[in-house]
Amino acid sequence: MDCRTQINLIALRKSRKPLLVRTWNLEPLLMSAKRRDLVRLTHHTMRIVKSSPTLFVWTAVVLVLLVSSPQTTAQAEDVAANPETETPSAGNSFNWTHWRGANVQGHADPAITGLPDRWSETENIAWKTGLPGRGWSSPVIWGKQVWMTAAVETETSEEEAKKRLEANTSDQPVTLLDQVAFLALCVDLETGKLLHNVPLMVEQDPQWVHQLNSYASPTPVIEDGRLYCHFGTFGTVCVDTAKAEVLWENRELKLNHENGPGSSPILWEDKVIFHGDGSDVQFVAALDTATGKLAWKTERGGELNPNPQLKKAYATPVIADYPGGPQLISPGADWIYGYEPTTGSELWKLSYETQGFSNVAPPIIGDGMFFLSTGFMKSEILGITYDGSAPPIIAWRYDRNVPTTPAPLIVGDALYFTSDQGGLVTCLDAKTGERRYRERIAGGNYCAAPLYVDGKLYFFSREGETSVVKPGPNFELLAKSELSGRIFATPAAVPGALLLRTDSALYRLEKQ
Repeated sequence: MDCRTQINLIALRKSRKPLLVRTWNLEPLLMSAKRRDLVRLTHHTMRIVKSSPTLFVWTAVVLVLLVSSPQTTAQAEDVAANPETETPSAGNSFNWTHWRGANVQGHADPAITGLPDRWSETENIAWKTGLPGRGWSSPVIWGKQVWMTAAVETETSEEEAKKRLEANTSDQPVTLLDQVAFLALCVDLETGKLLHNVPLMVEQDPQWVHQLNSYASPTPVIEDGRLYCHFGTFGTVCVDTAKAEVLWENRELKLNHENGPGSSPILWEDKVIFHGDGSDVQFVAALDTATGKLAWKTERGGELNPNPQLKKAYATPVIADYPGGPQLISPGADWIYGYEPTTGSELWKLSYETQGFSNVAPPIIGDGMFFLSTGFMKSEILGITYDGSAPPIIAWRYDRNVPTTPAPLIVGDALYFTSDQGGLVTCLDAKTGERRYRERIAGGNYCAAPLYVDGKLYFFSREGETSVVKPGPNFELLAKSELSGRIFATPAAVPGALLLRTDSALYRLEKQ
């Protein structure tokens, strides 16, 4: 079948008059026949449908053209004849693409079941793999590959450290290095074998980081064939996951983190989007996934405290779909913003109405509202009503044992979170902010975000302890477990197993 070089997506309104919604040039798509591009095209079409309910869109012709193209047919025949050429996604349809899962909300696919709720160094461990370097980034999964980042640190001399710290206006304990080398690590999902250790870049005399932070704390994002590793001011690197080779890097966006990088990137269509909330500059930016070039950069618009230490933030944005189209919901210091993700234009902003900085948690979206932690100073959970049209409004506030680091989690009509210290879990009514319970699950300190998977809530302490809680209006602790390492990263989930990273190893926790 002959393929033309473009296709018009045509829709009909109720008036039955044709409307040209979008024109795509299909020639590059057909020549490459990459599954990644097909997924992007489909996702964009679905967003058009969601944003315009009155449109009836026909996209089957796109699939017909693609399936019928000689290039696609040839590739299909090649895969059939050579099974070893299958993409890395073969064998696992439950890909874990971002920090806290596909939508950064901390929910696993409901089909992921059969996970253990108890383990130890001698119980329910399928494998344990030691990792080189140091890093708090969480694992992401595509097919049979589990990817993380790490940093190999070379300490600086005491004399040099003292000299460089003269420029530090903070009183926080920090780590100073002579050099840091950034790595991308790949582990086999089934065997635990370390498949790839990919050198990404090297930074001389890097900025200091807080002693509780690492140089490789932001979690990478993954899609079919590509891994996007972000390290804040140090840069962003794209890795070909089939060849374990660097495709591009971008190191042009600089800022002063004060405590090191923390915000994780997200992937939206053909863009990698991330925050740059430093003590000196504050912005949101997007890179083109194909080239690494800057697609857009938007300066924060909210007025901030003049103290530089109160301007920084480490939160991760999320994409939320509304009737008028998708929006990037983006918390910074003192303000939360809404942006148009294609262009980065600011749509709205809302003040916390209180001092809030160094915030880490992403917005949590649910039932016509979103929820966020304001961060340090006097930390609060805000319940904000927003339907995508009228300006967002703070509906309620809660300020007892609110975390500055671990993210909240919404399940049904309830919002759950744990305190930074002492292991207090709180359950709130998501609509009203009224407390249903506050109970202690364990002692210790908490940095990793909780997960909702297999019908249970998992909370992870920095000391290596995991507490499993049953969701509901009444507190019920189901199990406790402990591993030998410290936990800063949030686990990923696949059917029957959790992939949990400690400060020294990656575990596959599975019923044995």
